[in-house]
Amino acid sequence: DLIFCLYHFCCRIFGIVLIIVDVILVIVDLFTSNKSKHTGNAIVGISLGISFFFVVDVLLRVFVEGFRVYFRNKLHILDAVIVVVTQVITMVYAFSDLSGSTHIPRVITVFRILRVVILIRIFRLASQKKRLEKATRRMVSENKRRYQKDGFDLDLTYITDRVIAMSFPSSGKQSLYRNPIEEVVRFFDTKHKEHYKVYNLCSEKGYDPRYFHYRVERIFIDDHNVPVLEDMLKFTANVREWMAADERNVVAIHCKGGKGRTGTMVCTWLIDNDQFENAKESLDYFGERRTDTSVSSKFQGVETPSQSRYVGYYEVMKNEFKRQLPPQKKLKIKNIRIHSVHGVGRNNGSDLKIEIIVAKRLVFQCVCATQENCKVNAINLCTAMSHKHP
Repeated sequence: DLIFCLYHFCCRIFGIVLIIVDVILVIVDLFTSNKSKHTGNAIVGISLGISFFFVVDVLLRVFVEGFRVYFRNKLHILDAVIVVVTQVITMVYAFSDLSGSTHIPRVITVFRILRVVILIRIFRLASQKKRLEKATRRMVSENKRRYQKDGFDLDLTYITDRVIAMSFPSSGKQSLYRNPIEEVVRFFDTKHKEHYKVYNLCSEKGYDPRYFHYRVERIFIDDHNVPVLEDMLKFTANVREWMAADERNVVAIHCKGGKGRTGTMVCTWLIDNDQFENAKESLDYFGERRTDTSVSSKFQGVETPSQSRYVGYYEVMKNEFKRQLPPQKKLKIKNIRIHSVHGVGRNNGSDLKIEIIVAKRLVFQCVCATQENCKVNAINLCTAMSHKHP
């Protein structure tokens, strides 16, 4: 939200208003000789607040764009110098009595008029908006491999020629730091017109399917969680049918960041399509394709253990059960013991909560704060007692 406000049109207008106000204050300060002490302090106080606003403004832009990138622009250097100089001068007048002394000529206040130069930057921000938004999106996507060709710059990766992983196509505020949905639509209508289908794995949010000409499938998976086995089978069957319909057809799969849930389902398809024999190979390949090592060595593959494990479950369903659900087997959990919670939460287990969900239904929970179905002893050992719950 802070970054959105920084680049918003209203923020730029606000900056212009502040500059005009400060110039007026400078003129009043210079040409009014008989000011009361209260009036003089008020003028200095307002000027101090305005100069502080622009210091913060510059610092935020340096943070978003990066120090080296921001200061490659000579106008940015001039702007930063003016902001810092005016801030220092204003602080000298605000926190000392030198402004009323003959030792420092009163004409030094004229230097504050240099802030008018900032107007140039305010107006230039309109043309810089797209570049600044791109810098923000790159910062959020970290070192995920991006598509940066033919006028596009999207958090989007070709895992294979026909399988694409990407982050959530966003609108409104979120489009500032994630893929703007209009740009995603333009990409697919340019590169794969009438031959793409989008799979949205987010249970928490969606978008109007008209953007993608109603070629959108929903699979509801909670963030950092896994799909149910039945949904994995439905997904691969749907992709198989779409891919077989035309050799030009492609699929685009996304969750929020295009990593965990997306990687789980992409790897599931790679196994189903016989591109890899086992889960480990497909998971390693997805991570390699999604990670841009030229930016950073941080791994951008599937890292949640349960998600990796479910890719292995699909491998078993395909190879041992011929793409069918395995026979149901009832398990009875007698207890769950956590022997240490040091460094987690409050360090004593009092804020620990355990839930067991089967087929999207909550079948058991323990809440250590109320000792519901559990107990916490003095040595930070939490025992969840579930003998009544099969």
